This record gives sequence, structure tokens and C-alpha cells, in this order.
Amino acid sequence: MIDLGEVTWALSMTEPGAFETPLSTGHQWDFVPAHVPGTVAGALTEAGLYDPENPVPLHGKDVWYEAWFDAPPGRYSLHLEGLATIAEVFLNDVEVLSSRNMFRKYSVPVELADRNVLKICFRALEPHLNAKGPRARWKPQLATSQGLRLVRTTLLGHMPGWCPEIHAVGPYRPIRLEPETTPRIVEKHILADLAPDGTAALSVTVRLENTDAVPVLTCAGASAKMSLQDDGCYAATVRPEGAKPWMPHTHGEPALYDVTVQAADNSLSLGKTGFRRIEVDHGADGRGFGLKINGVPVFCRGAVWTNADLLNLSSSRETYRPLLEKARDAGMNMLRIGGTMLYESRAFFELCDELGLLVWQDFQFANYDYPVKDAAFVAEVEAELCDQLDESMGSPSLAVLCGGSEIYQQGAMMGLSEDRWKGPLCEEILPAIATEQRPDVPYAANSPCGGVLPFSPNDGIAHYYGVGAYLRPLEDARRADVRFAGECLAFSNIPVQQSLEEGLPVKPGHDPRWKARVPRDRGAGWDFEDVRDHYLKLLYDVDPSALRYGDPDRYLDLGRAVTGEVMSETIAEWRRPGSNCQGALVWTLSDLSIGAGWGLVDAAGRPKPAWYALKRVFRPVIACVTDEGTNGLAIHVLNERAEEKPVRISIACLRDGQLPVVSGDKELLLAPNSAQTLNAVDLIGAFFDVTYAYRFGPPSHDVTVVRLFDTQTGELISEAHHFPLGRGQHRHFDAPEVSVEQDEAGSWSLMIRARRFLQSTVVSIPGFEAEDNWFHLAPGEAKCIGLQQTPDEECDDQAAPKGQLTALNFAGRVPF
Repeated sequence: MIDLGEVTWALSMTEPGAFETPLSTGHQWDFVPAHVPGTVAGALTEAGLYDPENPVPLHGKDVWYEAWFDAPPGRYSLHLEGLATIAEVFLNDVEVLSSRNMFRKYSVPVELADRNVLKICFRALEPHLNAKGPRARWKPQLATSQGLRLVRTTLLGHMPGWCPEIHAVGPYRPIRLEPETTPRIVEKHILADLAPDGTAALSVTVRLENTDAVPVLTCAGASAKMSLQDDGCYAATVRPEGAKPWMPHTHGEPALYDVTVQAADNSLSLGKTGFRRIEVDHGADGRGFGLKINGVPVFCRGAVWTNADLLNLSSSRETYRPLLEKARDAGMNMLRIGGTMLYESRAFFELCDELGLLVWQDFQFANYDYPVKDAAFVAEVEAELCDQLDESMGSPSLAVLCGGSEIYQQGAMMGLSEDRWKGPLCEEILPAIATEQRPDVPYAANSPCGGVLPFSPNDGIAHYYGVGAYLRPLEDARRADVRFAGECLAFSNIPVQQSLEEGLPVKPGHDPRWKARVPRDRGAGWDFEDVRDHYLKLLYDVDPSALRYGDPDRYLDLGRAVTGEVMSETIAEWRRPGSNCQGALVWTLSDLSIGAGWGLVDAAGRPKPAWYALKRVFRPVIACVTDEGTNGLAIHVLNERAEEKPVRISIACLRDGQLPVVSGDKELLLAPNSAQTLNAVDLIGAFFDVTYAYRFGPPSHDVTVVRLFDTQTGELISEAHHFPLGRGQHRHFDAPEVSVEQDEAGSWSLMIRARRFLQSTVVSIPGFEAEDNWFHLAPGEAKCIGLQQTPDEECDDQAAPKGQLTALNFAGRVPF
């Protein structure tokens, strides 16, 4: 095998159509070193010719990639896994491929000489975007060009206000050559199933080339000789005994097993698979949407995936791993690849398999009215889906296949009747291929869909922005009766100060560069910072504009805290036993540039405060609270693990954040996969106005702390807080005790003990990431926080971490 990523590549940019064939190329003077896989934007940036912070359009030029390489002469297969977008491929100046689809994968038979040159021309996309096509029934405002509906390319880079306008051009996925005689699998179909009685079965069909041996299928200690079928494929089914089921990490172990096909002396790997069964749960009234994994209802929580590397479109394990581990560490169990993004590589699914993360895969269609009456367009779509579903074949993490994003919603919101916005693309073409390729994965026509209108949150799948962009009160999360939020809770989340100092050292409201990084909907007269400010005023009773100009640092800290507080309360509402909600995916997991973007993780890879808030409320074993007004404070206790859990739950209502005016506790034995709701009275033993709903006299307390302990170990599992008088602005001067400790293994931790309640406590330690941050801290008990050294920052491995502690209601700083 020849990996053409290991040879020397160069690119040059020309005017559109300057060179029709490669015979006349080579006279350009502006050759730039390039990488494969890679992009034009990445190569130009490395050469100092492109600024990703101020990107210029790339779709107005032809780009020629060129590589010379030596090889043993003979017949080969040229494999190209991703070309963005209109591409012509020439080997030794002979055209061997023409592609018009960024999402296709190709295998081309070629003849190599001793010395070879491979040239790829990426034609200017702009003329294709300006070309006329079939008339659209609606025109969305999402992207800059209506021509994007006619060309199979990503919308990334074309959505002002959503992401940097960095255009995807180049060979963004690997290119390799294999000798024609190499034994290989050219087609495969893998179906791993888990029956209700726990029996595992693996059915595999393969088409082999360059071997006459009868293959043998092996998985999890079970083997079977494969049988030749009428179509020339080989097929077999094995039923491994004792194979463990694959579960999302929040509910169990993501067990995986190698799958191999042995053909004589050739061991051909099909990767790993896991045994699981996915069922759609429509709820008691048939109007909901949720998932059962191996018969267990799973509350799907997580975020919408954007991209790990917008500049280079890298799809390696090394690029994916930090973000996917951040998702896992935050207690997420699902990521959704939206229809405005990019299909991810096999490495993405392999890591999700290992980490126990479910994947919701939108096909790459969004908002537009696509030309499904064009036979050539449909043929490209069908080939595209087969190529992309082959990438995730056998992957147990793939949990939902979806026809796309906001196609139905876009048409319906423009006042069109259902027969005009619901069409054959999502109802016939896509589900037919999805069912054939992955019958083990449920299909959803669109996100959102269901109900009298496709965006009604109380039916099917919703994109819920009642709490958020629509500025509804927090109570709307219950009133809307959300069934499954395919996306929700989009806020302009402010990064930590270190990231701002490194990547955006400007003050909010004082520099246009700040506003340029705040996401907005195209054509709207508001942005998502306005949304955050609305809830800042609602929860903290401050004037955001006055605070922003008078005390910008305080404005940033309150802004960092408020989005996590809103998310925590909303998720707690949806996770309570009485809720019909079966899943919520936050928009989005990560930012594509430094700034107050939608992401829970900033573009430098650092978690934002909202990430920590969700980490606390996403726990599989948790206590959370909801204010039920005159019905008191409800305490919801959940155990999503497969084992019963003995716990003790306590409550304390504190005056001035310090003096307990009433308290109580109760021991419980939580059954596996169970949830129950208690009232504060169940712990206190008598009436007490915990929510300050009756208002018999002045308030007796300002904060309520609910804790959940493991009765066997004494470990604090979860903590929830209620502020009957609001979060307020009063600050005290009672400094907590802070010390840095190191265990025998050399790991560092921070020990904190507060004398008075600390609200949104912040630990800032250069070179280290705290396992918890922006947390509330009740007085009395010590909190131990593990510290993890960040790999990309230099610091003395032997020196104790140094930093400072602050809190929103503490008028000082504690250095350590």
C-alpha cells in the first residue's frame, strides 16, 4: 500500500478555467507546500498566506494539487476518500476521475509507471453556486447561496453568524494506492444484534477480491465458515456465548469485540463491533420520541457536534479524541452530527464506540428544498449515503439516522402546506437506503418533526428554543412539554479568561471584534449575547448594559455563570420523573473560533463554565430539585446504573448562606434504572416554606442545599441548590480555606472548606484543569477537586499548582 499522504504535495491557485488539462500546468510561480489529507485554507495558513481569523473566499479560484512519487510499475487501485468539491483527478496527465460530490468515496483502477505524477484540480465552486437549477419552493436565510442546494458540499463556511467563513476546498480525506492483486474486502455488510433474552448474533456479508479461499468469520471467540451466495458474496452468522452487551457509558459498559475474516493466510479486519438493540419509545400516548438500548430507557443528553478542525477538516483519532473525551467526561451520552455540518470519518465512530457515546447522524441536508426530481442528483445522493454508511458499518454507537436538519421546519414556517414541505427525499429516498444499510438503526425523517407542525415541541423531535432565543421564562421548559430536544439551549457562552487573553484580548461592548465572534441568525436584529443578557437580568437582577460598561469583568463573570444556571435548571426539569422529555442535545459542543460562541468547549479546547454545569446535571446518579411553588420543593433522585444504590439524601436551608434554619435527611435504596420524587417535607418531617411561596413574614433563608451521599462510602455523589430569593448581588468577605495537596501517585488536588455559602466558585490555575469548577459550595464540608495538567501548556511537573479562588458572592480573591 502506498500512502500518498507521505509524499510531497504542492498546490497553486489559478483563475477559473485557466488550465483545462494538466498538460499546461507547471508554469505557475506561486506553488505552496500542501498536505494530504488537508485543505487549501490549511496549506495557505501554514505558508502565511491566509488568516483564519479574517478568511477570504476560496471558491472563486481553481486549485491544482500536484505530487510526484515512485512506485513499482503495475496495476493499482487508487482510493480517494474525500475531495471538496468539484474535482478532476489526473494520473500521469490522464484523467481518471471526475467528482461533483464532496461526500463520495472512490476506488479507481490505474496503471503506475516507475515515476508518476498525480494532479487534482479543484474547480472554482462559485460558478456552480451561481448556476440556475430547478425552482425552489422556499428560500432559507441560513446560508449565503441558494446554489448550495444543488451541489453536494458542506454548509460549513457558508453560514455567516454561525461559523467562520472558511471554505472547504481540497483533498480533506486520505488518498492511497493498493496493488491490484492485494486480497481485500470490497463490499461488506455487518449486523450485530442482541435479542431480548441476551443472545448475541453477528451476521456478516462480504465480497472479496484477489483470493479464492473460503473465508472464516470470527468474533468474540466464535467462528463460522462463510458460505458463497448467488451474487458472489460470502455470508455467515456467529452467536458468541457470553458476549457482553454494548451500553452507553452512563448506563453500563460499552463492550466491543474484534471482527475478522480469515481468508487462507490473509486476516482481514472489519474493526470492532458491539452487541446492542435499539428501539424507539414513543411514550404512553404515542406522541413522544426516545430510545431504549437493550430494553433500558435512556435519557439521551449531550450536544450537537460541529467540527473538530474547521481549518484542515482533519478526521484523525488524535483530532477527535480531546473533544469526544470532553463529551464523555461531562456525562454526555449522545452527540448529534447536524445536517449543516460534515460526515465524520470511521475514526469518529470508533472513538464513540469505545467511549460509550451514542451518535445521532443527520444526513447532510438542511433547510433547503432539494431538487429530488433530478435523477442525476438522486443518484449522487444514493451513492453518497452508501459510501458514508459504509464508514460506520458495524458501529454500535450509531443510534439514529435522520433525513436532515430543519427542512420540514423551514417550509412550514414559511406558511407552506404539508404536501409542499414533506417530500420524497426524507420520506422515501433516504429511509430506503438507511433501512437497507443499517436496519439496526431507527430512522427519523427530519429534525425537528412530528405534530401538527414539525417544530411543535410537544410532539416527536423538537428544536426547542423557548428557554433561549425566544426569551421565554424558565417555566416554559415544562409548559412546552418537550418530548425530545434534538437541539436546545443555544447561548453565547463566554470562555474562561485565559482563553480570551490568548485569543480575543478585548472588552465586551468596546470592540467590534467581540461582537464579530457572537453567533447570530442571518438577517435577525438581535444576537445570542442579547439572549444571554435577558437571562442575566432575569436571574441576577442586574442591568446588563450598565454592568457591561461600568464593570466589564463582573459582567463577564456573571455572563459565564448564567448560561450554566439556565441549562442546569432546564435539564433538571426534563430529567424529573414526571417529565415526558426523553432527551436533550445542547447547541453546540464546541466553538470554531475563540469568543462567546455557542460551544460548551472553547476553540482552545478548554471547558466553559456551562460545560461544568452540565457535567453536574448529566450524572447517571443524581439528585436535582424543582420549585413547585405552593407544592414546595421537589427533590428528584435518579439512578441510571444497572446496580441498586444505597444513598442518603439531606437538605439544609441556610440563612445568610451560613446558619441552618431547618434540615433533615433520609436513606433510600435506589433500584436499578429508577427515578423517584420526594418533597422537602419528606426529609424535614414537617411544613416549612422552603420555596418561600406562602410568604408568611420575612424570608427565613436564602439558599437550600440538597446533597446525595453514597451510604456505603460516605462519598458525596450529587448536590443541588435552590435560591428562593433569587441569586442576588450581595457579596460577603468570609474567605474560604484553600490548600493544594499531592497524593502518593503524584496527582494534585485542591481542598476547599467554606465558612459561608459560595456561589459559582471559580478555580483558576494556569497549566491545570479542575475536574469541577464554577460550582456552588455549602459551608462546613471540605470539597476535594482533582487537578489535571493540561498537555499543551508548559509548567513544572514537580512544582505545586498555583492559582486563585473567587466566587460571585465573595468580595475578594484567595491565592494559593
